[in-house]
Amino acid sequence: MAAPRLLVPTLLFIALVVAVVGSLGAPLITSVATDFGVSLSSAQWTLTITLLAGAIATPVLGRLGAGPRRRAAVITTLAIVVAGSVLTVAPLGFAWLLTGRAAQGTGLGLTALMMAAARDHLGREQAATTIALISVASTIGIGVGYPLAGLLTEVAGLRAAYALGVLVTVVALAAAVVALPPSLPARSATADVPGAIMLGAGLLALLIAVSEPSLWHRHAVLAVALIGGAAALLAGWAAYERRTAAPLVDVTLLRHPAVVGANAAMLVGGMGMYLLLTIITRYVQTPGPAGYGFGASTFVAGLALVPFSVMGFAAGKLPPRLRGKLGPNAMLGVSAVVVLVAFVVFAVARARLADALVAMAILGFGVGSFSAAMPTVILAVTPPSETSSAMGVN
Repeated sequence: MAAPRLLVPTLLFIALVVAVVGSLGAPLITSVATDFGVSLSSAQWTLTITLLAGAIATPVLGRLGAGPRRRAAVITTLAIVVAGSVLTVAPLGFAWLLTGRAAQGTGLGLTALMMAAARDHLGREQAATTIALISVASTIGIGVGYPLAGLLTEVAGLRAAYALGVLVTVVALAAAVVALPPSLPARSATADVPGAIMLGAGLLALLIAVSEPSLWHRHAVLAVALIGGAAALLAGWAAYERRTAAPLVDVTLLRHPAVVGANAAMLVGGMGMYLLLTIITRYVQTPGPAGYGFGASTFVAGLALVPFSVMGFAAGKLPPRLRGKLGPNAMLGVSAVVVLVAFVVFAVARARLADALVAMAILGFGVGSFSAAMPTVILAVTPPSETSSAMGVN
């Protein structure tokens, strides 16, 4: 039985949880390599495989979330995430850890379903505010997950950090069972199996090629073949989606100028965000004898992300009147400028740890306002029944 008063907190909590669980891989890579006796490049897959699984699962969940089985899709996916979280803690070896991290990655597709639920079951103004906060939750989750994972690893070991994932995902599953209402009548959520296979294979080939730099050094022909294969699969997928009666993604919506612009802006903005996050966290942890850096621990490096999350949340809570005056398109432009300022600040001032914190805070505000404005642009031209599918692609 759904509890309406718990709906908004539940939607925000689930979005926050999947972001936290997804971020657990990054600060633990060195510890995984040490504890499991594998190389750093192998340990990197505890993050890569999570993101790959999320990229493949998201459009499929987006389609399921557009039909009458949204509640079942959310609860089933959270159950898979819980099972994966248990595998990351169980002493079963590195292969099982990767399996668990892949299962956790499927939860990354739930953010779009949380937005669809907000649009269906909340008033217009409350839905807009909630969707903006759900979008910003990924920003907040990074800042929460990194320092917690670093602290738990330093105090109680690697498995304690992964145990955090078990705890929060179990709570999220229980919250979904209690508070998530059934979907409103909508278009059929018929599974487009051929479309899912083509899209999944294309994304997998593309993301492996761009996430494994060693391929380009040791097996350049294979890397080029992966890129070519991904292009062919994705082109074939787009052509198939235009012809099928129940497409995985309505590609005609994706051609709308507002959607194209918002998706392109989010792609570039996301690349910039992760680039600067990676640079700053690595810089902070680099030992002083290297000629730069502060030799900070994993925990301290994680704390450097707290200003990023705090300011991201603040940006997501900007008064609706202010956002209304600027308009969502102008907000995207202003946010992009703020992100650029963060790059400039870190480029010219990084002699002190405080300089890195200032750059993180500016980046968080830019990304937070960016994330809050983006759904408004896309959903303004998207039918309510296609909310989860459109946002899943983004």
